[in-house]
Amino acid sequence: MALGFDVQPPVPKGPSAHGPTSAAPSPTEGTLPLARLLDAPATFDQVFQVVRGAVRRVLGVERPGLGLGLSDLPPTLGAYWQVTGNLIVMNEGLVRTMEANARSPREYNSFVFVILAHEYLHALGYLDESAVRKVTAKVARAALGAEHPATGMAEGDLWRMYPFLAFAPRGEGRRLRVVSRFDLATTDHYIR
Repeated sequence: MALGFDVQPPVPKGPSAHGPTSAAPSPTEGTLPLARLLDAPATFDQVFQVVRGAVRRVLGVERPGLGLGLSDLPPTLGAYWQVTGNLIVMNEGLVRTMEANARSPREYNSFVFVILAHEYLHALGYLDESAVRKVTAKVARAALGAEHPATGMAEGDLWRMYPFLAFAPRGEGRRLRVVSRFDLATTDHYIR
């Protein structure tokens, strides 16, 4: 399953050339511990722990033992998870492009959160693309708050919000780099 260019819903409020401006936390958002974990620079594993915690809190389900790979995919494909697989593969060009253009760690981490949450939900059995988009948005809103950038990204269309993503390096998925030290909360006792 993949997070591709066909991610729909509404265009964000007040987009600029680089996408929406980072919103200040709302009063209720400041009380959500998971949301605060995305405010500082974080590793893929740290963002994934927020994803895992948000999904567990909102849906009551989780899946241990996933891996993460980075590949040179076409810019219209954010990530994919192969049905029955254990590896989420993210588009390294999109990730690097967002990292270079994000205005804050919070904005970058929110982007990674949305991509990982979408694919994690596929790994949990949500296979229908339109359904997984809705569930990703539901999880982000409930766990991070309505005003959090990740919620806006999950409810919107990343490529419309951030038009520069269309110019990310192009690839055909011929290169794959496995990210070490990922999903440590469930693998640290047997994978190092």
